[in-house]
Amino acid sequence: MWDDVSMFKYILSGALVLSLSDGALPAFGSDDVVEEVISTATRSATDPADYAGAVAVVSGKDLAFGNATHFSETAVRLAGVNFARNNGQEYLASIRSPILTGAGACGAFLMAQDGIALRSSGFCNVNELFEAFTEQAARIEVTKGPGSALYGSNALHGIINVISPAADRKEDRLSLEGGAHDFLRMSLSVGTVGARHGIRAQAIVTHDGGFREQSGYDQQKISLRHDYKGEVWEVASQLMATNLDQQTAGYITGFEAYKDRDVAQRNPNPEAYRRAKSLRYWSRFSTEIASGIRWQATPYVRILDMAFLMHFLPGQPVEENRQTGVGLQNGFYFNEGGDLEIITGADVEYTRGSLRQFQEKETTGSAFLQATIPAGRQYDYTVDSLMAAAFLQARWQLTPKLQMQGGVRLEHMRYDYTNKMLAGRTDEAGNVCGFGGCRYSRPESRRDDFTGVSPKLGLIYTFSADHSGYLTLGQGFRAPQATELYRLQRAQQVADLGNVSLTNIEVGLRGRAGRLRYDISAYAMKKSNYIFRDVDYFNVDSGRSDHIGSDILLDWQVSDQLSLRTNISLARHRYAFDYMTGGVNLRGRDVDSAPRHYGGVQVKWTPVDFLTAELEWVHMGSYYLDPENAHNYAGHDYVNLRAEATVTDNYRVFFRIMNLTNVTYAERADFTSFTAERYFPGKPRSLYVGLKAVF
Repeated sequence: MWDDVSMFKYILSGALVLSLSDGALPAFGSDDVVEEVISTATRSATDPADYAGAVAVVSGKDLAFGNATHFSETAVRLAGVNFARNNGQEYLASIRSPILTGAGACGAFLMAQDGIALRSSGFCNVNELFEAFTEQAARIEVTKGPGSALYGSNALHGIINVISPAADRKEDRLSLEGGAHDFLRMSLSVGTVGARHGIRAQAIVTHDGGFREQSGYDQQKISLRHDYKGEVWEVASQLMATNLDQQTAGYITGFEAYKDRDVAQRNPNPEAYRRAKSLRYWSRFSTEIASGIRWQATPYVRILDMAFLMHFLPGQPVEENRQTGVGLQNGFYFNEGGDLEIITGADVEYTRGSLRQFQEKETTGSAFLQATIPAGRQYDYTVDSLMAAAFLQARWQLTPKLQMQGGVRLEHMRYDYTNKMLAGRTDEAGNVCGFGGCRYSRPESRRDDFTGVSPKLGLIYTFSADHSGYLTLGQGFRAPQATELYRLQRAQQVADLGNVSLTNIEVGLRGRAGRLRYDISAYAMKKSNYIFRDVDYFNVDSGRSDHIGSDILLDWQVSDQLSLRTNISLARHRYAFDYMTGGVNLRGRDVDSAPRHYGGVQVKWTPVDFLTAELEWVHMGSYYLDPENAHNYAGHDYVNLRAEATVTDNYRVFFRIMNLTNVTYAERADFTSFTAERYFPGKPRSLYVGLKAVF
């Protein structure tokens, strides 16, 4: 797998050679002032006020001050975004949705770096964001609700796009920090800037011993970026590699077990692990091919390799999944900055993916489990996927105050699945299991095709220079993932699944009144055809749900020294179909893992020029743990403290105390009929200190 590194060297050299053309350009810009822009909506720099929809941005400055050890620590600053940290670098995500779990959960969100999905749309992983460079990002953009016409399958509930810093940064930076539970991290960014070219290398090396027994991890990330700006061409190229070696801690079980500090530190699954490698490369070429017409093309390659012990399943099988993919984003930009802007183009991507699940030891437990889950290979298949899409997106300034936006994307996905084992419910050798058959079922080799359309229409009205409102109507879709189609259980031999669709209507107000900045939105969504596993363990797509809520962001610069920022999420997520489970009809009940309210407040104080401190309050409301709404988690509140001081022009020291008051809480609460309540406990009070150098 990793012999393919030579291919990356070849591609990178070619891009660099293309970049070294003649032309004069003033030296790159400085870091002094960065205009607030977003790029997810158009794949180019855009004023956030010109987007008809809800988008949240975490600036590079806020990321650097926060020094998050996990993206969940950043997510609490964003209205409508809720990341439940599991263990190590793992998580479960939510963007205007419940915390999605089980069949149908993976692929509901598009996780991207620089506008390119971290994984192919048919081969998602619920933890894929740990492969992004969130720690050193220039900014992180979160698009809430179905994505624009530029993004297709998986941009269902929203998009998280991690934007890499350009190579024109003139400062080199080094950060060293240590903290609780043997946490150590080094972050480095060095480069050189010329009249036409910029080259920058970045590295992050992290060791975390874990606050639970045998739950640490080591992670490394490296990136090489080259930017060229000439009279005719602009070219940016980036090569990124990551490695994660993690010891995984599983759930603790028992009602409110997280409140017992001794139990919270235990690891019932010390044998569990996750090992993941990634290698990504992209180049973005941009040039004006005619007056008012710009062409932008982005070829990319990704190679991914992951293995982990499925400690949460009987028999604890190991999953190995790999994928190698190449793609091209291709767009033409007409009349940028004019009263009528048009973006049109086509995307294509090919991916070869594979999955192997095997169990080394015999299953323990009941006679039923022992008979139906034999050791050996349980799944072994490859899938060749081809995605092709065409899109059109326009922005039309109808009047000086009214702007209309619209777009549509047509996307086709083809899966060519090859089963490398015997089909059916037998063991690896073809022996039939007792109690009606083996648990794992393998379909015959087959081909599946899915076509989806994602339209979007929006209006923006500018009340004044500082205040505007928008109305948007859109629909997103998500093609079934390979694991939902070909990793079946029990008697199911074919998963007859279709696209999941989400229809969204939304209104919003945003602007500035003196020292107060606000962004308020309200939405109503209907999700149809969502995939879940029924009582017969069949993957079916008859699920429906309703989602209604509001996201509120208020940012008040109280004085030159004091600011207050708050984000509030209010929502109700309910089942909207008839389905009996546990003697209860789900229609009208809250979807499990869907708090009705959560949010946070950050109070930042700069008493003198060289010192900044921030006190953060994080609130999580109560939520149900099961579809029947019979069990719930009461919610939690905790406080974090951060501070940073400038020692000299080149050095800063910082510290943070997470969970300042040492509250016992659960990062994630769940319920199953086998274990009853189970939890991923939250970290106790933890101190981190560090040094930053700028040179």
